[in-house]
Amino acid sequence: MNTRDTRITLVRGDITEQEVDAVVNAANSSLLGGGGVDGAIHRKGGPEILADCRALRASHYGKGLPAGRAVATTAGRLPARWVIHTVGPRWSASEDRSAVLESCYRESLRVAGELGARSVAFPAISTGIYGWPLEDGARVAVTAVRDFLGAGRAGLDEVRFVVFDERAFEAFSAYVS
Repeated sequence: MNTRDTRITLVRGDITEQEVDAVVNAANSSLLGGGGVDGAIHRKGGPEILADCRALRASHYGKGLPAGRAVATTAGRLPARWVIHTVGPRWSASEDRSAVLESCYRESLRVAGELGARSVAFPAISTGIYGWPLEDGARVAVTAVRDFLGAGRAGLDEVRFVVFDERAFEAFSAYVS
């Protein structure tokens, strides 16, 4: 799929192995690593990522990174140049937090643009331990990226969604064609 000359692609694989300019991390607000995608990125990327995250906590984000915001660090030992950390919202049946999830994608793309990144790989933010229903998470993700790119606000060649299993691949396939 193309949106103003940016390809939107979908792959089933390991986000830590993506050869892109920037990999997006579905981080927790501490920025100090955790489980899922966050843990995998910190483990494979090595101590350089954690050192940058600690520096961010010591300077601008003493209370942690708020949900919906994004910030970049080195990618350490990953094949990417940068990691863009974003904190997704926890899903709630009683409160619509879609705007916060959309913000994760928009803010990550904004940071990628500021870095001069030409390619970005996203995981399915908030659809793991944060409980966001996968199909809705896919819809929000692809719509937010399309809207951002459609407004001509990023000079990207490719936005790649990287999903781990077949169920996620099928959910995202409904929106990325």
